[in-house]
Amino acid sequence: MKIFADLHIHSRFSRATSKDLNIKNLETYAKIKGLNLLGTGDFTHPEWIKEIKQLNDDGNGIFKTATGFNFLLQTEISLVYTQDGKGRRIHHIVYAPDLGTVDQITEYLKKHGRVDYDGRPIFSIESPEFVYELKKINQKIEIVPAHAWTPWFGIFGSMSGFDSMEKCFKDQTKEIFAIETGLSSDPEMNWRLSALDKYTLMSNSDCHSFWPWRLGREANVFELKTLNYDSVMDAIKTREGFLLTIEVDPSYGKYHFDGHRNCGVYFSPAETKKNNGICPACRKPLTIGVLNRVEELADRPEGFKPESAVDFKKIIPLSEILSAIMNAPVHSKKVFAAYYDLLKKFHTEFNILLDAENEELVKVVDEKIADAIMKNRNADIKIRPGYDGEYGVPVFDGIVEEKKETKKGPQRGLGEFF
Repeated sequence: MKIFADLHIHSRFSRATSKDLNIKNLETYAKIKGLNLLGTGDFTHPEWIKEIKQLNDDGNGIFKTATGFNFLLQTEISLVYTQDGKGRRIHHIVYAPDLGTVDQITEYLKKHGRVDYDGRPIFSIESPEFVYELKKINQKIEIVPAHAWTPWFGIFGSMSGFDSMEKCFKDQTKEIFAIETGLSSDPEMNWRLSALDKYTLMSNSDCHSFWPWRLGREANVFELKTLNYDSVMDAIKTREGFLLTIEVDPSYGKYHFDGHRNCGVYFSPAETKKNNGICPACRKPLTIGVLNRVEELADRPEGFKPESAVDFKKIIPLSEILSAIMNAPVHSKKVFAAYYDLLKKFHTEFNILLDAENEELVKVVDEKIADAIMKNRNADIKIRPGYDGEYGVPVFDGIVEEKKETKKGPQRGLGEFF
């Protein structure tokens, strides 16, 4: 069976998330996107775990809604500590095989602080100790460095990260088998580091809302004989049955280029070097982005591909394309109407983005939109790079689509479109 999985999400109990981020909406929009497996997000939060425990548990590590949609136990933990004289702020994804294990993880963390104030709680625990203690609870627990390259919270981040996996995890490096590339890097960028060849590259949305321009914007595609916790983890570890990752263009990510959001300044690594890493507007150090950091650590040229690498497909969310072409906010009625016209014909967003033929698309939307969808599939859409917390934006015919998004969602319910 083919599994489209987004294995790093959040609930409404994490900071800066949608108040409507619940199981029902996650299932609804995951199906619209074309996903059939989600991480639960935030399993240490006392209110969210109550809702997770209402899902059907058949003992194989996959938890199902009443209509059969699949979830896998997952959370994200923030570790803030000092190592080697430098402050470290590292985010890790944690996967667990069963609810009993989740309860033990939560009890362990409660010895170091609170879990009730945020779905992604913060603890002053060093990464090696964190991995060691979780593996003591259950060897099947898996830890994956989250959004590995982001400046502030990635394992390789320019502001508080490390230069290698070994420097972060020390003697527990042997327990780590994958990293999450994050929106601002793609597999090609990671392939430039030979030290990462032994780690599987995962891609997930890390979404803070259920809208289809967030949920599943990055995902993993597996071909599995059976779906359970072990089969998913084995596919990631061995790469057998791991078909590809779905990626956004890394320029779309919020930290691809260097820059200062408040100053409106964004630079390529070469431009940053020319300016000695200083913002020309405020004369303060620039936030160094992912591309620059990859250049710093890479020991291979661009274009190198390891033999065992998992393939990937680079696309940006459909709503972003419609928003740009229609010159309307991504959450507007106008964009959602076009979005659902396409869904009625092609059933899921992934079908539209990855498989729909151009001659079928033009029967539903105008030629300009159909052409943009095909360009997206071929990774031919230019992106003005994101920087310092600002998302990149697509460019069509020399026009840059300025972000008009707010936290407010579309003004009409699904029933008006089906």
